[in-house]
Amino acid sequence: MNAVTVTERLPVTGAWREGDPPGRRRWHAAGRPLPLEAGGELPGVRLAFETWGRLAPDASNAVLVLHALTGDSHVAGPAGPGHPTAGWWEPLVGPGRALDTDRWFVVAPNVLGGCQGSTGPASARPDGRRAWGGAFPFLTQRDQVAAEAGLADSLGIDRWALVVGGSMGGMRAVEWAVSYPERTGALLLLATTAAASAEQIAWAGVQLRAIRSDPGWQGGDYHDSGRGPATGLGLARRLAHITYRSEPELGTRFGRAPQGAEDPWRGGRYRVDSYLDHHAAKLVRRFDAASYVTLTEAMNAHDVGRARGGLRPALARVTCPTLVAGVDSDRLYPLAQQEELASLIPGADGPRVLESPYGHDGFLIESEQVGSLVRELLD
Repeated sequence: MNAVTVTERLPVTGAWREGDPPGRRRWHAAGRPLPLEAGGELPGVRLAFETWGRLAPDASNAVLVLHALTGDSHVAGPAGPGHPTAGWWEPLVGPGRALDTDRWFVVAPNVLGGCQGSTGPASARPDGRRAWGGAFPFLTQRDQVAAEAGLADSLGIDRWALVVGGSMGGMRAVEWAVSYPERTGALLLLATTAAASAEQIAWAGVQLRAIRSDPGWQGGDYHDSGRGPATGLGLARRLAHITYRSEPELGTRFGRAPQGAEDPWRGGRYRVDSYLDHHAAKLVRRFDAASYVTLTEAMNAHDVGRARGGLRPALARVTCPTLVAGVDSDRLYPLAQQEELASLIPGADGPRVLESPYGHDGFLIESEQVGSLVRELLD
């Protein structure tokens, strides 16, 4: 199978949809429309979330875990009905682990605009007739955090003991500490930034172009059509995945080797091509292209200093103990961005450096190093 045929037999959308097994998900339904930073409001907001551990009577032991772009609420636990993949931070959550569920009540929402149970482009509109599709509104990280604040209210959590996130999750984590400093007890920011850079926007823009150039995109209104932009989403994932890893790791793992008996001089693939094809097909089976667009646009818009006088006065609002960390081989969110965060957040510790050959994905893979940072803030 080559790159031309890799999208065969792939679904229109990999989103969780009504009628699918719920798995471990629970839902919070907002009682009123959500006002949006870009104007207008979003009615019928629901957030899917999962929890581990037990909330203390005084709700003092709650930890908020915020996922990255293609993550979801399934931080820990096996794959199974309703959950196409195993938990993405499994080594960190559970009895005796860094997020010890005998002590802490861990909450992980699927982000607003996502596709694994929360309101997003693949969700039915409030009238239930069809998916939001291309009519889904533009979101910012602030909108997403406001929705998560509503979830916290519904759970009776006035203040998180810790808010932790990496990459896109780190963007929301820092927005939590800026927008709701009184509700953020401690902050762990991993491989993230105070504002999306021109290069990050450029990488993302090519991915958005790949999706929107696919004839299956149909202006975002493909969910009930029988044909989705699988090719475009797969191309976006291939490009993104290159930026998530490091050049030395790819060189060590794959070198210039061909894929099996395929001949690159005769239209065949190199092993690294096959690797990217695998990750493209895997994502298309569990994600939604319109959610990818919605969340990527929100990441591009990320700037905690917007309408707050700039980064310095905005980050001066953070009042909690803060630890900032980055990955030494991360070429997408370089350490300079974590240095900026640590320098502008009052009293912040960092940037700590996660040593990893895995590039940006190191914050997901180096669980022992990340776990030690979590313990440092919680113990």
